[in-house]
Amino acid sequence: MNIQPIKNKKDHSKALSEIEKLWDAKKNTPDYDKLEILITLVDAYENKRYPIDDPDPISALKSVMDDKNLKSVDLGNLIGGRSRATEILNRKRKLTLEMIRVIHQTLGISTDILIKDYKLKI
Repeated sequence: MNIQPIKNKKDHSKALSEIEKLWDAKKNTPDYDKLEILITLVDAYENKRYPIDDPDPISALKSVMDDKNLKSVDLGNLIGGRSRATEILNRKRKLTLEMIRVIHQTLGISTDILIKDYKLKI
């Protein structure tokens, strides 16, 4: 098993090709072990080279609501009314600390994301 660090695009492409060849490897085999190592290396390279920033609080909230098929009325039931939820979703009002707590506990959105600052549309 000859595995090396991924230092550039050529190494990255080579690792991806090897992953594709090994994709159906059976667990507890040397090929499967190699696949896991290559996936870890590619993941580390891509995270370093192409970092993805966390979404802003409202984008994250909208995404989770969409995933869970929730409407603004559902959010309103959590944070104090449909009109307040609409204002939040339309970036007319900021999330309060209490809203952040409830959203985190109920919808599971990270508080690190929810406390990020974002611009209002006034």
